[in-house]
Amino acid sequence: MSELTTAARPYAKAVFEIAEATGSLDSWSDQLGLMASIVSAEGSASLLESPKASATQKVDMFVDVASGNLNEQSVNLLKSLGENNRFALLPDMASLFEELKSESQGEVEGELIAAAAVSQEQESAIVTALEKRLGRKVKLVTKIDESLLGGAVIRVGDLVIDGSLQGRFQTMKSNLS
Repeated sequence: MSELTTAARPYAKAVFEIAEATGSLDSWSDQLGLMASIVSAEGSASLLESPKASATQKVDMFVDVASGNLNEQSVNLLKSLGENNRFALLPDMASLFEELKSESQGEVEGELIAAAAVSQEQESAIVTALEKRLGRKVKLVTKIDESLLGGAVIRVGDLVIDGSLQGRFQTMKSNLS
């Protein structure tokens, strides 16, 4: 776990608790996503870490770039982050917030890494099987990795199902040695 993720966790939990209490999970999700994308944009890190600009100036620049798409609570969060020079935490905060949101809504994100494109029917069947096995709603992200040679690898939290040819070759290799 990176230092940024560790430092971002308390902020993400605090924002999540506020969002949950006010029923504004989706709004905060959008706000954090926007702020994270601004921080991640090319050149913004050097600007936000510059000692030449005050924390207030940095927050003002941030709000200007967001073009009025940030609410008052988000601006207050930016002020807090600016005072502590912690704008770099925003991408991790957004990610952790999404995890907390999904968990509270009984959802879990999974990753399907396939050697070739997967049809919508196959993806739906995998989602249905995972939901049945885990007892939670599964949101699946699909990626293509041709190095698998065939088959797929599914990751949901700590669960890893390796049905790839590469995985089978590795198992066969370890069994033979």
